[in-house]
Amino acid sequence: MPYCLNPLCRQPENPDLSEFCHSCGASLLLKQRYLALRPLGQGGFGKTFFGTDQHLPSQPHCVIKQLYFQSPNPNIAKKIVQLFQQEALRLDELGKHPQIPTLLAHFEEKGHLYLVQELIDGHNLTEESWQNCPDIEAKIWQLLKDILPVLQYIHDRRVIHRDIKPDNIMRRSRDNKLILIDFGIARVLTNTAIMGGATIVGTPEYMAPEQTRGKVLPASDLYSLGVTCIDLLTGISPLELYDVISETWTWREHLPAGTNISPKIGKILDKLLQPSLKNRYRSAGEVLKIINSATILRSFSSPQTSTNELQKSANLPPKTNEPTLIDNTSASPLTPTEIIATPTEINTPIEIDYSRLRLLLKRKKWRQADEETRAILCQLVGKGNSSYLYKSDIKNLPCGHLQMLDMLWVNYSKGQFGFRVQKQIYEQVNGEYHHFCDLVGWSVHRPHSDYAGFIFSLKAPVGHLPSRAWVGGYKWWEHAEVLAAKLTECQIG
Repeated sequence: MPYCLNPLCRQPENPDLSEFCHSCGASLLLKQRYLALRPLGQGGFGKTFFGTDQHLPSQPHCVIKQLYFQSPNPNIAKKIVQLFQQEALRLDELGKHPQIPTLLAHFEEKGHLYLVQELIDGHNLTEESWQNCPDIEAKIWQLLKDILPVLQYIHDRRVIHRDIKPDNIMRRSRDNKLILIDFGIARVLTNTAIMGGATIVGTPEYMAPEQTRGKVLPASDLYSLGVTCIDLLTGISPLELYDVISETWTWREHLPAGTNISPKIGKILDKLLQPSLKNRYRSAGEVLKIINSATILRSFSSPQTSTNELQKSANLPPKTNEPTLIDNTSASPLTPTEIIATPTEINTPIEIDYSRLRLLLKRKKWRQADEETRAILCQLVGKGNSSYLYKSDIKNLPCGHLQMLDMLWVNYSKGQFGFRVQKQIYEQVNGEYHHFCDLVGWSVHRPHSDYAGFIFSLKAPVGHLPSRAWVGGYKWWEHAEVLAAKLTECQIG
C-alpha cells in the first residue's frame, strides 16, 4: 500500500498501484523509482519508511529516510544541502563495511532530504530475551567482538555513532551477524553552527555523561555499548541500574538468578561504564586488544581445561601413551606435566639440541630464550646464529622442528606466547599487519635494534613473543602472512 511522504498529508495511506496520493495529490514515487509502503519510525528530525525500489525487482525492499531541515533563509538552506551531500558521501563510505547498511541513494526532492538504504532482514536486540540463555556471558563476548570492530572502523573515519543501544543493533537472519544501524546524518547536521551546535542527540539512558553536556568522543560510543551490554544482561532499563546517590552502576545486583559473570568480562564492562573519561577505554581497538588476549588465554590456559582439550583446541595430534618425550639429544626427558602435546615426528637430517631453550623457558629467561629460538631457526635453514630469515627461508622450515619450538613456547608460557598464538591473532584481524602489531605489542615500523621495544616478561601482551628479531628481507613485514601459511601447512594452530 503506497504511503504519501508529504508531511502535511492527513491521509497518507493509498490503494495499491496508486501513482499520486488520493488525499493531497502529491506524487508517491521519489526519483521515479522509490516508493514508501509504511512508516517504521519517527524522530525529531525525520521519519523512516519501509519501501521498495521499482527498478530492482530482484531486491525490491529498502529503507527510506526523510529528513526535516527546512529554513526560511535560502543561504542556510543551501548550506544544509551542501553539508547533507558531504555527509552522505561519508555514509556511503561507511556502508562498504559488511556490518553497516549500504547507502543506495541520497537526494533532495521537493524541499526534503532523503536517504535510501539497504534493508536488513532480521530483528534488533531489543526483541531478544537473553536472561534465559544458558550461557549469557558467551553472548556478551560475541556482542563485543562483533560490534567493537565496527566502532573502530567508523571512529577511524572520524564518525561517532552517538546512539548505540539494543534498538540500533540488528541480528541479520541469513548469517546471524550483528549489524549496526541508524547512522543518522541528522546527528551530524544538528551539531553544526547552522543549527546552533547545541542540540544533544541520542537516547538519554544510554548516553555517556559528556554526551549529555553536548560533547561527544569515540569513548562516548564505548560507554553506550557498555550500557547496552548490562541492559541485555539484566533485562532492566539502564535508568534502574544506576544508583544516583552513590553514583555507581549496580548491574550485578540485578543479574538473573543463577547467572555468573566472570571477573574478566566484569572488569571490561566496568571500565566501559566509567563516567570519567580518564578512567574509561579511549578506543575500540584498546578494548579489542584486551578481549583478544582474554580469548586466547581462555583457549590455552583455562584452569578447567584438560591437557587433551588443549590439544584439541590447538589442532595438534593427541598425546601418546609414552610416559616421556625425549629431545633429539641426551638431555633429560620432559615429564608429562611439562607437555601440552607431542610434536609430529621430526624426520629431517637436521639435529637440534633443544635442552638449552627448554631450560631458559622453564626459568622464564625470555630474552635469552628468544635469542636461542632465533639461533635454532637460523640453524634450520643453514645460516649463522644472528642471521635473518627471508620469506623463502620460512617456507623451507621443517614442520617437526617448527612444531617443537612452538610447543615449548606455548607450554612454558602457559599459552601466553608461541607461534600458534601469533597466528591466531593474525587471522583474527584478517591479516592486517598494523592491527596485528597493535594487539601483540609490536611497533609497526622496524626499529634500528632487533630487540628494541620488546617486553621480555609475562606482562607483555599475548603473542608478544617469540619476537620478529630474526625476520629480514625488503618486505620484512610480510613474514606474518608467510609464517601463518607455513604453520597451517604444518597443522600448527
